[in-house]
Amino acid sequence: MMRPLIVLSCLLSVSLAWNSNYFPDNFKFGAATAAQQIEGAWNEDGKTETIWDRFIHQNPDRVGDHSTPDIVADSYHKYKEDIALAKAIGLNHYRMSIAWTRILPTGYADKINQAGVAYYKKLFAEMKANGIEPMVTLHHWDLPQSLEDTYGGWLNETVTDLFADYARVCFELFKDDVKIWLTINEPKNLCHSGYGTGGGAPGVRGSGVNEYICARNIVLGHAKAYHIYDQEFRAQNNGRVSIVIDTDWYEPNTNSGEDVEAAERVLQFNFGLYGNPVYKGNWPEVIINRVGNRSSLEGLETSRLPAFTDEEIQFIRGTYDFMAVNYYSSNMVEAKPDADIGDPNFDSDISATTYRESSWPTCNGTHIVDTPWGLRSFLNWLKTTYGDIEIVITENGISDKTGVLEDDH
Repeated sequence: MMRPLIVLSCLLSVSLAWNSNYFPDNFKFGAATAAQQIEGAWNEDGKTETIWDRFIHQNPDRVGDHSTPDIVADSYHKYKEDIALAKAIGLNHYRMSIAWTRILPTGYADKINQAGVAYYKKLFAEMKANGIEPMVTLHHWDLPQSLEDTYGGWLNETVTDLFADYARVCFELFKDDVKIWLTINEPKNLCHSGYGTGGGAPGVRGSGVNEYICARNIVLGHAKAYHIYDQEFRAQNNGRVSIVIDTDWYEPNTNSGEDVEAAERVLQFNFGLYGNPVYKGNWPEVIINRVGNRSSLEGLETSRLPAFTDEEIQFIRGTYDFMAVNYYSSNMVEAKPDADIGDPNFDSDISATTYRESSWPTCNGTHIVDTPWGLRSFLNWLKTTYGDIEIVITENGISDKTGVLEDDH
């Protein structure tokens, strides 16, 4: 069945219209942003501290130019200009996130910040007036710092209930404004960088252990939010809900069985760890087996990968109305011998070598290479792995060096 495809890219800072001659009439263009990245006003009008506020204020060297979330694009005050830009370049969708601490300053649902509600109401009204539909993410990595301090954040299952409470508040407050909801954005980055390597907020290190605990709680929290919408709001509001999962594409270096298996393994640890429980049920078998075997060799009585109960598997499976995915870059993959048994490590659980070809065009940054062919390969893999599920590309694009649209890209 043919369905409309939505592609979301970065919001351009210039007023250039898309050339619609290259796309079918039902193709939908949008831009993707996040509250922490664009709103600013980090402590204004009742908003409280997030884990990224704390992380960057205490670790300014983690950002190359020492910029902070304090002002950024100042969209809290300039949202009308942002929506005008979106309209000027011909967008019909705008993906954004709600800041948990702007709506619930304590992190709990017992105190709603009306100033925060008013801001988002005005933003949604501005979109509607300009013919732009919002796609709203509930959690884009900006957990209330108070919940990190009290519970240890996404390493504590209690936070899944608090997230569900927050989701219910947003579903009720904005039921007349939003029809497309995204629960959590890119849990891989949140769990791996935030709680595994410590390279991102909240800066907790526990590679090979914390990623799996975080992943379990993330998909459980997502499922709780989904069921709340399904049971309490869908009949009246007729909206749609999903979770945004990202990965690079991983291309086998050769057609050898070892390289093909290694590439599939990397995809499962990056995408399947979060997608499999939602789209198929339970963890991917390769992750269950590898982490379980390595845990046993490490002398542990149970796997570092926390098991789901049968009830949890059923509760999480099928909690989507469409598949939301982010893609930016590709990598080559070579097989390598399993890492020696030692301290737990997420990369050792995967045991594969990844690299990028020097011939691939680079972009205005270090983390993206211009490999559009990887997107097609990724979409084909999704169809092969999960079947005929409607796919929405919720982020994609490159940081261009030229500043013009008519170039080799």
